[in-house]
Amino acid sequence: MQCNFCDKKATVFLTQLVEGEMKKMCLCEECAEAKGVTDPTGFSLADSVLGIGPASEGGPIVNLPDDEGASCPVCGFTFNKFRQVERLGCSECYKVFGEDISRRLRGMHKGTVHVGRVPEGLLEAHARKQRLGQLRDRLDQAVASENYEEAAGLRDEIQEIETSVAAQP
Repeated sequence: MQCNFCDKKATVFLTQLVEGEMKKMCLCEECAEAKGVTDPTGFSLADSVLGIGPASEGGPIVNLPDDEGASCPVCGFTFNKFRQVERLGCSECYKVFGEDISRRLRGMHKGTVHVGRVPEGLLEAHARKQRLGQLRDRLDQAVASENYEEAAGLRDEIQEIETSVAAQP
């Protein structure tokens, strides 16, 4: 395939839904670099196809209006800005907007826990780690609600799992 912007061989292929249509773009390494595809702050094919953003004018990806509501104390990013650019400003944003992001994920996916493939040999360890996390959450809830009998049982179950892990070679 040929680059959409020059006659060189395309090595970067992008596909994105833009206004309900599937748009494809083929780029050579140089054009990909020039269009900002390799920029870690992000790239939107829509920006390039629609003629907005850094790919076409060297400006910001989108014009973001000032909005009200909670903002990240570190970078000042707001959830409305996240909804527009579909990227967060910094790692602290995950903590600030965690509940809103979880709601969006539940609407897009079956759940918020990854249940995909696990490398061979790590499946048992992964399941054990998830089980321990669930038990610790239940233990915290039991202690908070002063249900000490259930808390003791959960504590014992956690210790049993941790002991069996320590005994394995």
